[in-house]
Amino acid sequence: MEMVLLRSGVWFAALVLAVVASALAVDWAFAVHMVICAIAAGIALVVTLRGGNFDAAAAKVLRSPDPGKYDDEVIRWAVIATVFWGMAGFLAGLYIALEMAFPALNFGLEYINFGRLRPLHTSAVIFAFGGNALIATSFYVVQRTCRARLAFPGLARFVFWGYQLFIVLAATGYLMGVTQGKEYAEPEWYVDLWLTVVWVSYLAVFVFTILRRSEPHIYVANWFYLSFILTVAMLHLVNNAAIPVSWFGSHSISLAGGVQGALIEWWYGHNAVGFFLTAGFLGMMYYFVPKQAERPVYSYRLSIIHFWALIFLYIWAGPHHLHYTALPDWAQTLGMVFSVMLWMPSWGGMINGLMTLNGAWDKLRTDPILRMFVMSLAFYGMSTFEGPMMSIKSVNSLSHYSDWTIGHVHSGALGWNGMVTFGALYYLVPRLWGRTRMYSLRMINWHFWLATLGIVFYAASMWVAGLTEGLMWREYGADGYLVNSFAETVAAVHPMYVLRAFGGLLYLTGASLMAWNIARTIMGHAPREETPLGQIAYDPARDVPLQPAAAI
Repeated sequence: MEMVLLRSGVWFAALVLAVVASALAVDWAFAVHMVICAIAAGIALVVTLRGGNFDAAAAKVLRSPDPGKYDDEVIRWAVIATVFWGMAGFLAGLYIALEMAFPALNFGLEYINFGRLRPLHTSAVIFAFGGNALIATSFYVVQRTCRARLAFPGLARFVFWGYQLFIVLAATGYLMGVTQGKEYAEPEWYVDLWLTVVWVSYLAVFVFTILRRSEPHIYVANWFYLSFILTVAMLHLVNNAAIPVSWFGSHSISLAGGVQGALIEWWYGHNAVGFFLTAGFLGMMYYFVPKQAERPVYSYRLSIIHFWALIFLYIWAGPHHLHYTALPDWAQTLGMVFSVMLWMPSWGGMINGLMTLNGAWDKLRTDPILRMFVMSLAFYGMSTFEGPMMSIKSVNSLSHYSDWTIGHVHSGALGWNGMVTFGALYYLVPRLWGRTRMYSLRMINWHFWLATLGIVFYAASMWVAGLTEGLMWREYGADGYLVNSFAETVAAVHPMYVLRAFGGLLYLTGASLMAWNIARTIMGHAPREETPLGQIAYDPARDVPLQPAAAI
């Protein structure tokens, strides 16, 4: 009873503060955000009051979680949120790809122009889709590998809903033009403060679950998850250090400026890729690939080497984003050297994942989920070779500022992060909702091929566009002047932009099949009757010995 009253008091205070902040707001965007916070606090207050079991408390009978079962409720919520935000992010990505090919789709509206929808797309697919996938899988994996329930169940639920509020505040802010202008760190100061509270809570739930484990060993997947949570917290605090222009306004001034600000931004930006999109998803890989293949990790020793080498090298690679800028040359070279060295541990992890299928390669013919995991590892290997190659200064002079970088990012994001997340979702959904299998394996197969073809069209078109741009930008005539104007390079790559949008459409179509498949599975529809994948035709009438030929 006391806990319910305490929580209710906290949410009521938050509601009052949000209303007051909205009334005192110096700009309309901050006022809108405070109204959203007030609505969220009001909903939390009502849920807390209605969820409190006052009769049981009065009778001194307190409800307690069943210690014989894992705490999967918040994981189910996060799985649903992953699918929802994934669809939103993919749709936004397709629309801005079409805007790049057909600028008339901006319609002259500032709310849907490329400059505002682009950060909406990146945040939706990285932090909303990817972030919810990481929350869901980390809470699932840490419980199973530690053989213990989640620590602080109430705090785990706060992490989930608090993270959804962060996503809503960030997304609406982008549409209203509220942004710091920092890559992958666009939300303003008050949204960053809220995310800090949520992230510290996430760290507490994860760490204390490990501390209360029944298993003496901490499985390597948890090492990757923990490094992702800790490092992202450090990156977030340093990169987003800022001074608000007003405590009741949506604008702030970064503490670091000029080349120092750029270095901090790309120290953050590259390690957001390195720890959010790599280390966290490697935690997924090291759990779900062995489970789906029903084989142990090929080399556990290699997984430990992979972990320590990756987290040591990745943190130094950020300066390769600032080649040929005002950054000191030694810092650029440092970033390049560490980026090239990153190729080795990255491929060690890829090889470890692929070799886990030793003795189970035949399953690829009949298991489309395992096929997704293998394809994700293939794209992980390709992206972690291409990235170090592009960090070399002579290559970077051609690739930087071009669409080659866009192709590289999306081959990794769609191929590595997307495919491993899809595989994890397909693994989790039947187990979390008590189903025998997914509603349709054929739909998973279609999803695999649509996603794969979509990535091929997307990445290949951007590779061609990037090389075209890089070569046209550096072409000089006999008189020493540039041969091509910027407008001419844009016209030259227009067909590639159309192909990119087509690839995005294929990827979105595959994701739509996944959403339908997951929805049907969750709602309890009987699995679809389908011909098994890889079935060989069999005619029993022909499976008989030949009769001897009659003598002449």
